[in-house]
Amino acid sequence: MTNPDEHPEDGTHSDVSGSASDVVQARDVHGGVHFHGPGQTAGPVPRQLPADVRGFVNRTVDLDRLDQVLAGDILEPLAVAVSVIVGTAGVGKTSLALHWAHRVRERFPDGQLYVNLRGYDPGLPVTADQVLDRFLRALAVAPNTIPVESDDKAALYRSLLADRRMLVVLDNAASVAQVRPLLPGTAGCLVIVTSRNSLSGLVARDGARRLTVDVLTEPEAAILLQTVTDSYRTEDSPDRLLELARLCARLPLALRIAAERAARRPRMPLEELIRDLRDESGLWDALSPGHDEEADAVRTAFAWSYRALPEDAARMFRLLGLHPGPEFSADAAAAITGTSADKVRQSLDILVGVHLLEQSGPNRYQFHDLLRIYATDQARAEETPEDRQAVLRRVLTWYLHTVDAVQALVNPFEPRVALDPPEANVMPLTFSGDGDAMLWYETERANLVSATRAAADSGLDRIAWQLPVVLRSIYMGVMPFEDWLTTTHIGLEAARRLGDRGAEAELLESLALAHFRANDLQPSVGYYEASLGIRRELGDDFGQALVLNGLGLLHLRRRDLRSAQSSYERSLAIMRERDDSYWVALLMANLSQVRFELTELSEATDLVRGALDIFRARDARSSEGNALRILSMIQRELGHPAEALRSIDRALAIAHEGKRRPGEAYWLIEFGTVQRALGQPAESLVSYQRSAVMQRQLGDRSREAQALDGTGEAYQELGRFDDAVDFHRRAVAMHRELNDSWQTAVSLDHLAMALQQADSVADAQTHWAEALTLIAGFDDPRASSMRARISANIEAC
Repeated sequence: MTNPDEHPEDGTHSDVSGSASDVVQARDVHGGVHFHGPGQTAGPVPRQLPADVRGFVNRTVDLDRLDQVLAGDILEPLAVAVSVIVGTAGVGKTSLALHWAHRVRERFPDGQLYVNLRGYDPGLPVTADQVLDRFLRALAVAPNTIPVESDDKAALYRSLLADRRMLVVLDNAASVAQVRPLLPGTAGCLVIVTSRNSLSGLVARDGARRLTVDVLTEPEAAILLQTVTDSYRTEDSPDRLLELARLCARLPLALRIAAERAARRPRMPLEELIRDLRDESGLWDALSPGHDEEADAVRTAFAWSYRALPEDAARMFRLLGLHPGPEFSADAAAAITGTSADKVRQSLDILVGVHLLEQSGPNRYQFHDLLRIYATDQARAEETPEDRQAVLRRVLTWYLHTVDAVQALVNPFEPRVALDPPEANVMPLTFSGDGDAMLWYETERANLVSATRAAADSGLDRIAWQLPVVLRSIYMGVMPFEDWLTTTHIGLEAARRLGDRGAEAELLESLALAHFRANDLQPSVGYYEASLGIRRELGDDFGQALVLNGLGLLHLRRRDLRSAQSSYERSLAIMRERDDSYWVALLMANLSQVRFELTELSEATDLVRGALDIFRARDARSSEGNALRILSMIQRELGHPAEALRSIDRALAIAHEGKRRPGEAYWLIEFGTVQRALGQPAESLVSYQRSAVMQRQLGDRSREAQALDGTGEAYQELGRFDDAVDFHRRAVAMHRELNDSWQTAVSLDHLAMALQQADSVADAQTHWAEALTLIAGFDDPRASSMRARISANIEAC
């Protein structure tokens, strides 16, 4: 359930379809603050390219052909340069692409984006939608502003890359559908795609230039072998190197594995190594009905290297094939083997050394897709089904308990799931703070989706539903909607298979919250009501109270104030019966907000002051700050702006103390409004400006619009009516995008007043008429008062 301690709600909502533009300001000669039009958000330049290939040799002709892509066509400049590198598995497409990308990266000063699309991995390939989400975050788009729909994500991505010079590497693509949404729309960028397929659609429709990479020539293959072994072996004859190259079918992946084994045995004659490989090849031929020379050569090299491993490293290799994702940490490897991370590093180093595993970063490892398939095959052949299930249970339990440790830091007041204790040899991670915890989540994000799916596929349904429930607190902060919906639907199916109605209710509630945060309110209502029905059926009073609070937030966002009041009051009664002081205070604060909107200021004051006492006793600082914001609003409306200033000052001090940017950004709007009430409109401009910039960075378009609307009101009070009109228009446009009838009407009313003062009476009447239409369905006192005032203004015109 949404916890206002971390996510204070006020009935407004965040945009999920905005742009990544920012609001900037400059002072004018009168001392005021002008906000200029949108521009791109400043952020770190993405540098996502993996390291260049160590000991890269040959491919000079291919590199020259790739260089020609950047030459372009003088008569017809390329809109976007796209180079597609295709070839069989293990031929070195990725190595070539990365080596060339590093050669040309300085020509693209705005950065590099990289993704492995996993098109040929045993698991599910990465979708274009998932990549767009990752790329947008890398381009400094706040999570709350990332659109839900794939087409909208792609449009935003193209907008951000327009007029930039960026290098985009799309590795291991299986289809054109994976690639096309990731192509920039304007000149200046270079896209490199690698694939085993020809991707003819990119060539025909998108003007891509295709380079087909073949196996190395015999001399090139021998040079690669010699380059890797040169520091270790100095007496190998060219003929023997050529013979070894032929056995490896001149494929770089097989050649590097063979060369590494030769380098590790410098005193063993190459003839003996060749004889071992030839024997392995004969064994493979006897076991395999296929006649694909290249595929057989790669598998032979794998088997040859695998069988030479120490037993601990060999078992580590095959068990890692059972990991739910292609990339993992040493800590996850320790969970797989049931040992400590320190003990597994030796085996991991051995596997990296013989090229059966790649080190993709500090403490991070990954398989080539062919090697992952081979490792999984060996696990199936050499481990019993019971042992394989035990391995999977260990690593999934490790992920589950580590996510639980993240939740404890990120949202400590959120109800916790009762987890079974991990086995003695499973050591979940702990974190020093929420920053480290969230960094771990971002690194493991894809694996957590894979882990949820793997749990469901393997019959571990309890873990399959617990993972998305524990992840919910994290999802609320970073808004990865596809991950949220995917894992939660998997968990819901698992809970239903188990017949666990309590788990089902948790997951329905999570789906309700996901849709609520995406401003998709109708499905949210349905999921909340379904969850509430199960809670009642089970006699789960606490669960009912949480769902009722969620429904209250939803009704408040719709400005259905009486329904919000009813939901909150029912939830509050349950929490009082349970004597749960924190949730009692939280609901009192939420109810106080509703009473304020209903102009019941005395009741609102009593509620919020009671909530403040409890929050202070519980040291719930963010919740205290939000309650102080509500108290400031009440005091201001009662005509006590000095008291309001003290309250909102204390709220902002709490935000600064705890580095709570969402709270600070939102509470600055109230601070600016209090400053105006104190006759300080020029000073309020700075508060509104700070809020607008921060809200844009945080991705809360609704509150950004409120800050812009407040700016317009301040300019009205300063007599600068043209400036006021500009800001009110922007606020109206943003609220319309969000389909928020109430806030749109409020900003239209302010716009009309500014236009009237600027002597544009006809335009003012038009906007007032539209505002009347928008608030026709609202029956609360503020709506009635607005209708009466607007009608009087229209008549007076």
